[in-house]
Amino acid sequence: MQRPKKKSRGGDLSPEEKKSNQQLPKVRVVGEHIGRKLKILKIFSDRYCNRRKRFSLRFNLIAGLRNYELRFPKTEFA
Repeated sequence: MQRPKKKSRGGDLSPEEKKSNQQLPKVRVVGEHIGRKLKILKIFSDRYCNRRKRFSLRFNLIAGLRNYELRFPKTEFA
């Protein structure tokens, strides 16, 4: 995870550094939204009580479903 650049004492940030600082939250928000969805599906929020071997399988399955949902959003019909 990248951290925003800080200005030095008595100095200012360059326009490029300011622009990169403005782009960082946009990337971070996407990751936070994904974590939120996984917590809603209870894969991160609760203790996992099933077989450990199947955790990665279930995690990948849920991630695949989420990616499918992002790629093909729900459409409204008339």
